[in-house]
Amino acid sequence: MKRYLLFLITIGTFLKAGAQQIPAMGIDEIIRKNSAKDTVYIINFWATWCAPCVQELPVFNNLYERYKDQPVKVLLVSLDFKDDYPMKLGVFLQRKRVLPEVVWLSDTNPNEFIPKIENTWEGSIPATLIVCTGKGLKKFIEGQVTEREITSIVNKVIH
Repeated sequence: MKRYLLFLITIGTFLKAGAQQIPAMGIDEIIRKNSAKDTVYIINFWATWCAPCVQELPVFNNLYERYKDQPVKVLLVSLDFKDDYPMKLGVFLQRKRVLPEVVWLSDTNPNEFIPKIENTWEGSIPATLIVCTGKGLKKFIEGQVTEREITSIVNKVIH
């Protein structure tokens, strides 16, 4: 019984530690932290319950690896429900071995946060914003993306 209890405590501590690495942020903070003029930001809005979102996660892992030594940052913004944050989201990210930085969007009113991202956004996910303020780049893609699609946009700016 003691071994079983120790096992549960150890697993719980491990999962909680992983889950605590996912900060909650409002959209204003996300925009502010991802606006350096000399960096291209690939920001994906997704959720664990969205099948197309989960299908494209390997694309963002590949982009993270491809650009890790360049002025390009990949950020995954989780739109998961408050009840799923942080435990379910943290476990999911560990299981899927997600490499890019992940934040959880703490804003709850889409009528307020969507226009701050893109006025034409209908609100469906996945959705990806590619932005580089210093180069005048702002490209918004609603729906799934491919690695080729993203790299063609990013490479025009960094090369």
